[in-house]
Amino acid sequence: MSHRPHTDRNRPALWRSPLRGPWLTSVFGLVLLVGIPVLFVTGLLSYAAYNPDLSPVNDETPDKGLLGFYLFSWPTRPSWLYRVTQGVHVTLGIVLVPVLLAKLWSVIPRLFAWPPVRSVGYALERISLLALVGGGLFEFVTGVLNVQLDYVFPGSFYPLHFYGAWIFMAAFVVHVALRLPRMARSLRGRDLRAELRTPVSATRPEPPDDTGLVSPRPAAPTMSRRGALAMVGTGSFALLVVTAGQSIGGPLRTSALLAPHGRDPGRGPNGFQINKTAVGVGIRARDIGPGWRLVVRGATGRETVLTRQQLLRLPGHGAALPIACVEGWSTSDQRWEGVRLTDLAALVGHADRPPKVLVESVQRHGSFRSVVLSDTQVRDPRSLLALKVNGADLSPDHGYPARIIVPGAPGVHNIKWVGRLTFGERA
Repeated sequence: MSHRPHTDRNRPALWRSPLRGPWLTSVFGLVLLVGIPVLFVTGLLSYAAYNPDLSPVNDETPDKGLLGFYLFSWPTRPSWLYRVTQGVHVTLGIVLVPVLLAKLWSVIPRLFAWPPVRSVGYALERISLLALVGGGLFEFVTGVLNVQLDYVFPGSFYPLHFYGAWIFMAAFVVHVALRLPRMARSLRGRDLRAELRTPVSATRPEPPDDTGLVSPRPAAPTMSRRGALAMVGTGSFALLVVTAGQSIGGPLRTSALLAPHGRDPGRGPNGFQINKTAVGVGIRARDIGPGWRLVVRGATGRETVLTRQQLLRLPGHGAALPIACVEGWSTSDQRWEGVRLTDLAALVGHADRPPKVLVESVQRHGSFRSVVLSDTQVRDPRSLLALKVNGADLSPDHGYPARIIVPGAPGVHNIKWVGRLTFGERA
């Protein structure tokens, strides 16, 4: 019995769109060439904001090794820095989804080219393409799931997304190095303004070439390239409209239809976004009731135990600060009131140049029950053990009886339901 050979001669017949060609692929590629490096850099900044070099409890990817070469101590000024970098990361990632899908659609004949191996160089290119497509889809899918607080992937989001980003970027760099000259020639080969004026009736396939993208037997066009670009652009703009509000906040938050839902903070002084609720992480009434105590310990072993009433009698300070989370949502500035971390450090012998501090929550389960804050974060006069927000006591879901609020820190580092502070080397 003879089998019909699989060759490039018959496979392109499956892909008959007259729009596919190196020019359209290059247009989508150019957008990704600009957007993906921004995503990568803002993603690295997001990880740096966790200060993973400070302590193992901050390090969500302890085996990163040389991949952590860029890490630095995250600053506290400006206070909106993490809000901007992570907002750009998440919003841009979602906005680029239609462009990524369009790019994959435009090159799909190449993904099924047969035979898969023709030479060593060709095999390496196919491997890099597999890593590029697989890595890209993995990064975008895990990112979108994280934004939706839907952790269905196996393992922790942080190492998966972190290592996936490096694999994806390695393949991206190889792909750009191989394809950039071709992309530049393709972009120069057609006039974008002319394409945007071309209707469906005048749409013609691109000239056949050796890229394998142009169909040898194209169907009649049902859409112009102008229409294809407009459809992708409209999709990206629509995603921008329903996403950006969660980072910008204010009245625009009502337009953030893709923001996680189901956690209604209610109205009033505590009526702003929350990620994890007290019930959700196992906080019991007795954990935060009248019997709650804050234990503050210094590096020399000096220790003091404070009730909430005693904390309220300490010198109080206020700061207007936002909360920004890795999922991309953030709040506008809220007015926090409480005790400066420097004042608490002074109670246990660190009046001068307070050191870093280990913050521990009474949270019974779930992630980010503890974190280490740098000495820079401790010494910022706006860093507080907050007892009130917007003139009212913290609600249980916002961390009653006391929570940390630090300018510029990722939201999960603003530990809620604080039970212990340990300053100095013991952190």
